[in-house]
Order: sequence, then structure tokens, then C-alpha cells
Amino acid sequence: MPFILALDQGTTSSRALLFDGAGRGVAVAQREFPQHFPRPGWVEHDPLDIWSTQIGVASEVIQKARLSAADIAAIGITNQRETTIVWDRETGRPISNAIVWQDRRTAAACDALKRRRLDRVIRRKTGLVVDAYFSATKVQWLLQHVPGARARAKAGRLAFGTVDSWLLWNLTGGAVHATDASNAARTMLYDIRRGDWDDTLLTLFGIPRAMLPEVRASSEVYGHTTLLGGSIPVAGIAGDQQAALFGQMCVKPGLVKNTYGTGCFMLMHTGDTPMVSRHNLLSTVAWRLGDRTEYALEGSIFIAGAVVQWLRDGLGIIQASGEVEALAASVADTHGVYLVPAFAGLGAPHWDQHARGALLGLTRGSSRAHIARAALQGIALQVMDVVRAMEADAGIRLKELRVDGGASANNLLMQMQADLLGCPVVRPQITETTALGAAYLAGLAVGFWKSRAEIARQWKADRRFTPQMKPAARAAAAAGWHKALERVKRWEDE
Repeated sequence: MPFILALDQGTTSSRALLFDGAGRGVAVAQREFPQHFPRPGWVEHDPLDIWSTQIGVASEVIQKARLSAADIAAIGITNQRETTIVWDRETGRPISNAIVWQDRRTAAACDALKRRRLDRVIRRKTGLVVDAYFSATKVQWLLQHVPGARARAKAGRLAFGTVDSWLLWNLTGGAVHATDASNAARTMLYDIRRGDWDDTLLTLFGIPRAMLPEVRASSEVYGHTTLLGGSIPVAGIAGDQQAALFGQMCVKPGLVKNTYGTGCFMLMHTGDTPMVSRHNLLSTVAWRLGDRTEYALEGSIFIAGAVVQWLRDGLGIIQASGEVEALAASVADTHGVYLVPAFAGLGAPHWDQHARGALLGLTRGSSRAHIARAALQGIALQVMDVVRAMEADAGIRLKELRVDGGASANNLLMQMQADLLGCPVVRPQITETTALGAAYLAGLAVGFWKSRAEIARQWKADRRFTPQMKPAARAAAAAGWHKALERVKRWEDE
């Protein structure tokens, strides 16, 4: 029986997973790689670390399953989005570290665009708000600050790509420089309605078109790799959140999923027309299959699971991330403590690049358990804000929220989420939906699966969390949260 290999390149680790024809994971390998913080608000990765860990786990998972390249029908790629890499086409070497999606160094450049009222045209074309989160200002910064970069870019010697393009380039030995529509839509350079790079935006940011990858469908054979012991087609690419939407089989308008990873990302399928948000959400490409582009409404939260890593690495109040649930459950409530994890600013629906994190409501009675519980509650409250904005945009009341990602295994957090939303939270049997979505897209391209209907039959719920909180308590928690948010907004300007 053949298998599909999914490469899941994330913000803090690279993973590889093998899936069988029933969509079951049969093996997984994972390696963390270093995070670099050269200045406050700056976040970088070494692209060579990204590549070496990703090809390393790909080889490892095949060996672990005692398979060979002949057993792999196709490779699907899913990736941290917006993270920006520029490399030399001749040498294949990056010209600098990657600028990570969390990085805030271009916030002032974004503010300048808003003062010139260019955010309106950018939003109309791309569906995105102007924010340092996206790739355009990151590429612009590299061309301005890496010596000789602009001249080399104009001469066609440099290539830009998000992480999927970087992996595809290396997998194919530099033969293919491409991306898919879901990743292109996150650059702030791509017209989501026309389905092409936008020359007006390229001129605005000073980015030569020659740097850009070819934009292709999310499910097709891009090329082949021979680096794993034989020739394997690379046949699916999607940004991590769009891949999770596909893996959760949210393929009909109105279906919503939320992924709890380093950040939190909620997407609602909106059909074949982008929905214009009036509540600071993003309109984005969900995927392109053949000639048909499907769209989603997205709310992006920058810090979710990363706040638990901060409790572990920054404060030292837990030794391992898995300890947070028991510690938080050891107290009945947060004792009035709120943790706003705006370490990289606030994303949707607030979009405040200058907000910073804060612990509020502390008293002598506050303990590490209260802080741990406030950290989990802070994740759930951020999601609540995005749900309310999404409901207002779509004019519907959410019937259920499908969840996935590492932190969705935390039962306390999922119960908090159901309580604060006042609607059921549903966790599927297979929570590796990001990698699974990439596998599905690759499998469809090579006939491993015949149709979306066949795939949809594989989705099954594992656990359903139903609301238990009284409306008055929910309203009080929300009021305290919004009071805390007001304390942290535009902090950097104070």
C-alpha cells in the first residue's frame, strides 16, 4: 500500500508525517530549530536550519516506517506563512536570515503606508490589512538593508519565496521556483480576485517581479525530488491554516475551524467569492483546485501556544508545556488575573502593531496556578473576539467550532473555549489536520484519493465540548478582558 508524505514546516519545528489511504497517520518525526531574536520585536530563522531539519525528518519518518521512496505516492507541503526568505539563484544560498511572520521591524513602514492612505488600495486588491505580519514589507526591508541586494534583485539574481517556495526549490534541486495561491495571498503583493501578482503593489514596495515565484494551484504536480532515495512527485502545497481548513473538510461556505498552534488561526470557508470584512478580518484564498479559486475569511491571533512556551522558558513556572493543564486546573478561576499575550502586537480584530503583553489584576493572593489559568483563558478570549467579528461579518451565529493543532489536546482549554463562545467545540479524531490537509491536496493530484467526497467521509469527531458557563459569568469574563486589552493597546508609543 502506498502512502502520502506530508512536510509540515512550522514556526518552531519541522515535522514529517506519513498517511495511509484512510487518512490515518502511520509515522511522524519532528525536530525543533533555533529561534533568533536579534533585537526587541525582531524574530528570525536561519533558512538552512529550516531546510536541514525538514529534509532530515522526511528521511527519518520513511526509515521509521521501514519504507522506501517507492512506497511514497506523493509529497504535500504545508508551511508557516508570511515568513520571508530571499536567496541567490546561482548558489541557492540565502542572503540573510528569514524574517519570521511574528517580526515587527517593519511596523513603522506600515504606519507610513496608512498615513498615505495606501492601506485602502492594498486591502481592496489583497484582502489584507496593512501590517508587518505580511511578506511585502519584509522583502522591501531586505532589499534596503542587505548590501547589494537591490542591484542583484533587479538583475534577476535573487529569488523571493515564502517557506513553501524555499522547500520546493531545495527539494527539486533549484529546478522549480513556485508557490500556490494560498501562500501568494499572504504576501500583500497578490491580487486575490485576478489571481496574479499585482504590478502596482510591486512598484509600491520596490520589488522586482523577477524575484517572485510562479503561482500555481494548490493540488498539482510541481516537480519531483530525488533526495529521499527515489523520484517522488511534490504534488500539494498550502499555507498551514488553509491546509488545516482542508484537512478539517471545511469545504462548504459557513464551516469554521480554529487551529491552536504557536498562534491561533480561525478560518471560515466563504465559497468562490471573497467576502469583504467590516470587522477587521482578512479575506484570503483558501486554495485553488484546477482553475477554481475558493476563499476564506480569517482571523489571525499572533500568540496562543507560544504563551505556554513563555510560561516554561520565560517565567519557569512549568518545566514542560504539558504541565500547564494540571496546574491551571488546580484553581477554580484566575482570581481576577488576566494575561494579554500581545508579545508581537495584537492581531485580529484589533490589529495593533504597538500593543505589548501584560499581566493584569495581580494581588498578593495570585499564584503561578492563577497565571497558568489566565494564560489559557487569554487564548480562549482572543478566539472569542475573532468569533464575534466573524459572526458579524457573515451575519450568522456559529453552530460549532472545529478545532485542531497541538493545544486542542488540552481539555481544559477546549472547555474554556466552549464556555466563552457559548457554542460546542468539536475536536476530530485526527488532530494533525494541517499535515493531513497537505496530504489530501497532494493525494488528489496523483489520484491517491479520487474526490473530496471520498475524503470527507474520513472526518470523524473525537470529542464534543458543550458550554457550561452561565451567561452572566461569560459576560463578566469578556468585560474584564476588554478592560485589560485597553491597557495594552499602543503601549510602545507611550
